[in-house]
Parts: sequence; structure tokens; C-alpha cells
Amino acid sequence: MNSSPGPELLAACWTSAGDVMPARGSDRSPVPIRERIEAVAGTGYTGFGLTRPDLVAARETIGLGEVAKMFADNGITHVQLEWITNWWTTGEARKLSDEVRRDLFEAAPVLGVDNIKVGADDDGVPVSRDVLCEQFDALASDGAAAGVKIAFENTPFSHHVKTTEQAAQFVKDVDNPNGGLILDIWHAFRGGTDYDVLPEIIPSRFVFGVELDDGWTVVRGTDLEDTFDNRVPCGEGEFDVPTFINAVRRIGFDGPWGVEHMSQEFRQLPVADALIRARDGVLQCFAVADRAANRDDT
Repeated sequence: MNSSPGPELLAACWTSAGDVMPARGSDRSPVPIRERIEAVAGTGYTGFGLTRPDLVAARETIGLGEVAKMFADNGITHVQLEWITNWWTTGEARKLSDEVRRDLFEAAPVLGVDNIKVGADDDGVPVSRDVLCEQFDALASDGAAAGVKIAFENTPFSHHVKTTEQAAQFVKDVDNPNGGLILDIWHAFRGGTDYDVLPEIIPSRFVFGVELDDGWTVVRGTDLEDTFDNRVPCGEGEFDVPTFINAVRRIGFDGPWGVEHMSQEFRQLPVADALIRARDGVLQCFAVADRAANRDDT
């Protein structure tokens, strides 16, 4: 059970998933859910992220009630689910999206879910911005009825909402109190966002979560390969994580802070070792951020 002081940390789903590659084959983690929860809690995190495939596997084997008990027994107080896309479309893609939505919404009250991550990843099929806004508003309202917040995350490989600035304007235009943002440093950096403008472009009421990681200035491979395979622990790359932390704090956000790590190297590590390396990097960046903030206050 977590008892350490400092920022509350949430291990995003891939950080504890072990040797599984997102969007390339099965997204199922090979690590048993109990082992993941105990590793996350045992390394100092108070939050746990879970994908729909792992959620369904747990539901069909041990049951969601048992998962909720594991969270409670291990001091996990923040839970995040993901990922819904194609919520704006029609036909077979929308049918599949609605099945994901149903599974995540039904699990939310059982597990005490804080938010569900959604995105606009797509195959480039044209869609008007008005439709995106209308359908996100509907999704957020459906989430409110289920008792869970809907957190939009922009990605560089979306055809519709690529940058953090675009995502901020999107949720402000929709203006649904249950529809907000995940501010991910990876996508902010890759989109060319100046961290210092974040407090100017997004009100605190729309920040539902934050994700921290690190990487290199130059993209390695495709955007997708770089995003999934080349992250490094916070402080080991070139993203200036402490400056991002303090910019987000100025918005009014102070946790729980998501730690999202994906790389070829980390997938080969024991889960607890990966969680420790990710945690240690984040905590070092918070220490640097604290010193910088204290200097600015004097």
C-alpha cells in the first residue's frame, strides 16, 4: 500500500502492462491483473490505468468486484480506463466503438473510475468539426449519466485534432463540464506547444488528467513507432519535464499525475523494475520543478 509523501502518481495502462505492443496485435497484457495491481501499489503509485481488453479479461475471469477489492486492499484510489475512438462516426466502426463505450461505462461505477480516455485516432475519413463537437458533447453527457468523466487526448497521428492547442480549443468550444482534456507532455512536445502558454489556453476545469514521460527532439521512425517504442524515463530525454510540470501547476492542477511509459527497452523489464525506473525519473523531475518554482517565488 502506498504511504510515501510527494505527488500522487498514476501508472498509466502501458506502464504496468509488460511485454505488449499497443496497436500491433493483441493489446492484452501478459501480466496477471493481481500482479500488476500489487506491483503498482508496491512501487508507490496510488493510481492504476487499464485498457478495455484487460478490463474485459478481468471481468470474464475473476469479476470486476474482485478487481475493485484488489484496488481497495492495495491503496489504489484513482482508476483510469481507455480507449474510445470512432465515437463520432457511423456504421460498423461506430458499432464497435459503442461496444467499447458500453464495457467501460458499465465498469466505471464498480471500479470507481476517475476518467475514461478517448481520442480522435482515425483512418483519415473526412468529418466536419461540427460533427466532432456534437458527438463529443453527446459522449461527455453519456459519461456524466454513467458517473465518469470523459478525458480527450490529442495525438500527432490524428487527422482531426493533432496539437494541444487544437485540443484545448476543441473542449472549450464543446463546453461540456464532463468533457475535458488529458494533457500529455509527449503530444504537447511533438506538437510544438510552448509549455508556458498552457495556463493561457486551457482553464483548470477542463484538465481531467496529465501524463508525464520523456523522449528525444528528433522523431525516430514513424510518429506511431516513436510514440510507442522510444519513450525514456522522465529526466533522461529532451522534453524538459520540470518546466511542463510547473506550467501545468499554474493551471491549477496538482494530481494525480499519470506516468505513461512505452518503449522497446521497458517491455523487456520485470514490471516492478519498469515501474520503479519510471517513478524515480518522475520524482527527480518534481524535485527539479520544486526548486525552480521556489526560485521564481523569491
